[in-house]
Formats: sequence, structure tokens, C-alpha cells
Amino acid sequence: MPYMSDTVICFDLDDTLYKEIDYLKSAYEEIAEKIGHLEAVPQMIGWYHEGKNVFAELIVKYRLKLTVNDCITIYRNHYPTISLERGVVEFLVEAKKTGCIVGLITDGRSVSQRNKISALGLKGIFDIEVISEEFGSEKPDERNYRVVMERYLGCKRFIYVGDNPKKDFLAPNHLGWETVCLMDNGSNIHQQDFGLTEEYLPKRMIHRISEL
Repeated sequence: MPYMSDTVICFDLDDTLYKEIDYLKSAYEEIAEKIGHLEAVPQMIGWYHEGKNVFAELIVKYRLKLTVNDCITIYRNHYPTISLERGVVEFLVEAKKTGCIVGLITDGRSVSQRNKISALGLKGIFDIEVISEEFGSEKPDERNYRVVMERYLGCKRFIYVGDNPKKDFLAPNHLGWETVCLMDNGSNIHQQDFGLTEEYLPKRMIHRISEL
């Protein structure tokens, strides 16, 4: 798939450029360190997989003075220990060498997403960043994608790479973008549902960013 200077390729962040489960584990480690119980990390991960209210369980077990909201605040504001999926750096470097415009369209809170971007070493890499809390709407709202099209009116080709058929591809499909889904390797936070109507589905599926 050749990329030229008239191409804009935008990425989702969570479970696309890195694995969101790693962010969750990083946050749990931060909370465990703050309460002085590092052994709580595997317990929290276990509660998460069991579908329990992790922070409520934690507060009861360790008789904490923290509230659930306190734990959520730590979770959202911590600076994470996370890493990019294999092949991401190489692809971004090569795409930008060709003059391709590289962007980010992601849902989430500003502080959380910007901490992730920084921790992944992606600060200053993207030509445009659309973060839902800053922008005022979430995917699949078309505005999140239209702002990119309006910024780069001279471009002829728009591509979106994401992982979640429920919200990632509906709007760009309607707007004539090429849509690409990075397939779950078994560790995604949200299960991929391909039983949706065609308008929700990506035009192409890949297993690694390097396949782009």
C-alpha cells in the first residue's frame, strides 16, 4: 500500500498502537505502590477478569481510607509504563519520509491520552491529534474525522486504522475513507465484534502494523 504526500493516515490509540491491558496493569501497579501493597497487583488483575469492581474490592480487602473515586483519579492521571506494538515506529518513520500526513483520532480524557502519547515516545510525531475530551465528541461521530478532512483539503486519500468495529469504522466508511482493522491477538480490552452490519466493518484486516 503506497503512501504519498496526498495521503492522510490516522490511527486509534488504545489497542491499536499499544495494548490497553498494559495501561491497566501500569495503573494497578501505581495504585498498589501508593497504598503500600505491591502484592495487590495480581489480585486486582484477577478481579478485573472476574468482572468485579476492582477498586471497591481493593478498599474492602485492605481497609483503605481511599474512595473508589480516589482510585479512579490515580488510574486516569498516572504516567504509564507502556510500549508500542511491534513495527509502529518503523511504519511511522517511513510514512512521514514520503510526506504522508500522520494523525491520531482517539477517545479518552485529555490527561490520560496525552500521558500515553508521551510515554510511548510519540509526542510531536502526529501532524494532527483529535482527542475526544478536548474535541467535544466521541467516535463514531463524523466530526472527529471531518476535522481532519477540513484541515487537509488538498489530500485525496484518507485512511483510518483502529481495532473496534463498534465505533472505529462507521464514520470513516460513510466519509469515503479506507478503513483498516488491527486484529486482536487475544489481549484486547474490548472484544472485536464482526457480526455487525457492513457499514460498521473495516475494508481490510491486518495482524501487524507492519502489514500496512
